[in-house]
Formats: sequence, C-alpha cells, structure tokens
Amino acid sequence: QVQLVESGGGLVQAGGSLRLSCAASGFIVAINAMAWYRQAPGNRRELVATISSRGSTNYADSVKGRFTISRDNNKNTVYLQMNSLKPEDTAVYHCNAPPDYKELPWGQGTQVTISA
Repeated sequence: QVQLVESGGGLVQAGGSLRLSCAASGFIVAINAMAWYRQAPGNRRELVATISSRGSTNYADSVKGRFTISRDNNKNTVYLQMNSLKPEDTAVYHCNAPPDYKELPWGQGTQVTISA
C-alpha cells in the first residue's frame, strides 16, 4: 500500500529557508517521476516542481531559482529545498505523482507559513 508522508514545514520569516521531505512507502521514488504541489487557502492546488525518473527537474515560474527538488534513492525520499521564501509561498505542501501520471494516495501535507 502506497503511503506518502510529508514533513519539514514550519513558520519562518521572509527570506528564510526550509527543506521539505516526502517519505514514500510501498512505492519506489527512484524509478518514478515525483512532484511537489502546494495549496493556499481559497486557491487551487498548484504544481511547484517535478523530478523525472532520470532526474530531470522542472519548476513553476514562481519558484524557479529559489526551490530545488531532489531525491535520495536510499531513503526513498523526495525533498524540496526552499530558499528566499516569500509570504506568497505560504501553503500546505504535498508530494505526489506529476500531472499525467497515476495519482497516488495523498498524504497529510506539511504547512509552510512565511511571515513578512
């Protein structure tokens, strides 16, 4: 059974950094594309970053140059390093398969709150 557990969120000041983790079980991240999404209150879920099975990455324009998606195959974990955080990055962050891939069961997500 597939399970995704996100962690690493918190409250930081603008300009700060956080590293989010997505630990997967029942699913091998090394051979699958993965993505990070976020959803702020009242907003639609937004695709933030993707990493292909070969390690190619893509980012939303709003986070390009500030966020980095990566994975540790030994830990079966996907990460999102977030630097130069802005108040508009405030959201609940989730990991899952990228769009056009089979959706996985959603985890609880991790709350990121950026104060001005």
